Amino acid sequence: MTSVSLPRNIIVIGAASGAGAPDPGCAKGPEALRRYRVFHDTPLQHVEWDAILRVPRDERDTPLHAVAALGTRLSAEVEAVLQAGHFPLVVGGDHSCAIGTWSGVHRALADKGPLGLIWIDAHMDSHTFATTPSGQIHGMPLACLLGHGEAALTTIDGPEAKLHPGHVCLIGVRSYEAGEAALLQQLGVRVFDMGEVRRRGLAAVFDEALAMVRHGTAGFGVSVDLDALDPDEEPGVGTPVPGGLYRAELVAALSHLRGDPEFVAMEIVEYNPRRDRKHATADAAGALVDAITPKQ
Repeated sequence: MTSVSLPRNIIVIGAASGAGAPDPGCAKGPEALRRYRVFHDTPLQHVEWDAILRVPRDERDTPLHAVAALGTRLSAEVEAVLQAGHFPLVVGGDHSCAIGTWSGVHRALADKGPLGLIWIDAHMDSHTFATTPSGQIHGMPLACLLGHGEAALTTIDGPEAKLHPGHVCLIGVRSYEAGEAALLQQLGVRVFDMGEVRRRGLAAVFDEALAMVRHGTAGFGVSVDLDALDPDEEPGVGTPVPGGLYRAELVAALSHLRGDPEFVAMEIVEYNPRRDRKHATADAAGALVDAITPKQ
């Protein structure tokens, strides 16, 4: 159990990460979501925007340098929000920002115990430079958090792995390559792919995932890549993949976390305003946050 009492303020931290993906359009996602005002206060929960973190890039910089620099800044910001007794909501940007987000949460919880994490995504994001066919770092953050990959990324906020394989699980996976699947299988990470979600229902899968990330941890978080949602409903994402989760079912699942003191941080990433349709996906991001917000 954490020592943080509810209600906590939700502090929104923008992470304008674009260097980790082939299309940098997601870097504009945090600013667009702030402008659209999709996150709202309730009588029991204050929501406020903090900084939108950016790393000025020299054309001579590598994506690895840019991702590591932003991750380092983001980790410190997330840790500070948690240490102040609030709830960090990180809004990306491409999913490479997750290295910074969960490194910061890990550091904040380090004296209490390990971190659990539910990773909701169409992809596994578990490549290293040795396995990636594309070379894009937004396909690597979960591997990095598990301690595998480039040292510049795995050692943000300390050399240790930020996640234990038994404390993390993936939901909604439907697009991946052999190398990353082999790593997760070798480590024993639980993957609930879309076939299993459709057979069992998201409610049952989410309950099992929650039990896993609660067991033996000091707190848990949720990382939502918006491409986990079906692009027929939510087109404004970095890497759309057909056959995803529906907004209503994910909102229903996340609503079970409302007011839970062990739920310590959340991340919503890969919003690409260039691809959105009438702000549909921006509204979905707002609905996901609204689902976790105490109402009474």
